[in-house]
Amino acid sequence: MEEKQVRGPHRLVVNNRKTSLVTGVLDVLSFDLNEILLETEQGMLMVKGTDMHVNRLNLEKGEVDLSGNIDSVAYSDVHKQGKSGESLLGKLFR
Repeated sequence: MEEKQVRGPHRLVVNNRKTSLVTGVLDVLSFDLNEILLETEQGMLMVKGTDMHVNRLNLEKGEVDLSGNIDSVAYSDVHKQGKSGESLLGKLFR
């Protein structure tokens, strides 16, 4: 029997556009210095900026701490790649 991980509700807190705490995170799909892509309980979350870093990641609790110069935050309802075979990025930028 598979154990289900207990995660809290999704929450996004941005402090002075420099740091951010995100809860309800299911997975970190990609990250680099300009963009971080997270799968959350509420859909895909893309955080763009400069000098972006993932400081703390705890997928058991569903928490991520981010830092950098945050320029934008965008949500998408697209979840993981579906059975249609279309890529995640293709769905995001449809």
